[in-house]
Amino acid sequence: MQNSRKIVLIVGPTAVGKTFYSLKIAEILDGEIVSADSMQIYKYMDIGSAKPKKEELSRIKHYLVDEVDPRVVWSVADYQKRAKIYIEEIFKHGKLPIVSGGTGLYVNSLIYDMDFSKAKQTDLRKELEEEAQIYGKHRIYEKLKKLDPEAAKRIHPNNLKRVIRAIEVYKTTGKGMPEFSESFKKTDDYECILIGLKRDRQILYNRINIRVDELINLGLVDEVKELLDMGLTEENISMKGIGYKEIIGYLNGEYSLEEAIKLIKRNTRRYAKRQMTWFNRYKDIKWFDLCSLESEGKGVESIVSYLKSELSN
Repeated sequence: MQNSRKIVLIVGPTAVGKTFYSLKIAEILDGEIVSADSMQIYKYMDIGSAKPKKEELSRIKHYLVDEVDPRVVWSVADYQKRAKIYIEEIFKHGKLPIVSGGTGLYVNSLIYDMDFSKAKQTDLRKELEEEAQIYGKHRIYEKLKKLDPEAAKRIHPNNLKRVIRAIEVYKTTGKGMPEFSESFKKTDDYECILIGLKRDRQILYNRINIRVDELINLGLVDEVKELLDMGLTEENISMKGIGYKEIIGYLNGEYSLEEAIKLIKRNTRRYAKRQMTWFNRYKDIKWFDLCSLESEGKGVESIVSYLKSELSN
């Protein structure tokens, strides 16, 4: 039985092996898994998001996998609210909540007391969205450059959602995004045990390339076609995910399938690099270099041993 208010967070770059290890750890430590993956949350997007297989999902109860319609606008605030409800459910079951995923903002929302209501202005958002429709995204981006130049450097001008979000933060708090983020305090809803999985960069990149080939062979192109037939477009946030946006470009005749595959591999490698940069910022993370361990079994053994020690403290 899990009596303490401790949760485990298993993070790391895409294709590092989070699904395998989180399942094994959950089985050994009597846990249930809350996904922290911004793509696996969507229904109908099984292949491109590399969702756990049905057999894997049946082994351990999962939350926030295959749960949200891809036509729905889903935010970090939505994720935080629902994930915390599920974490409480897992505690009530007497089990260990295990959060597993690579979406840094989702992980942040569970580690820190991020009150999204303080930086949300519905009227302002609507006004900016309407202005973007009339005058274009670049006009909104120029507003951000004047308000918060540092945030503007980090956000692509075409990423309207993030541009508006940064403006909301500045208008509401009077601070730029970095200061706002640094003002977060760790949550006291529970205690977090944070572990990171990593591999040698070239080995990780090889795993990414192999995975992308597997996704194509499993039918990623047909999956994207079906989503487009459902009425989704490249404007939907869900369809901006890596793997989906590149296949849409291929289907629109912008380049060949071979070029689309190259783009998916390249963009996934770049994403993995950004993920490592993000997670390396956590000072209290315990890293496990999976390449330095003799086998997967030894890896599981090593991680479980560390977690048992932390959970008993």
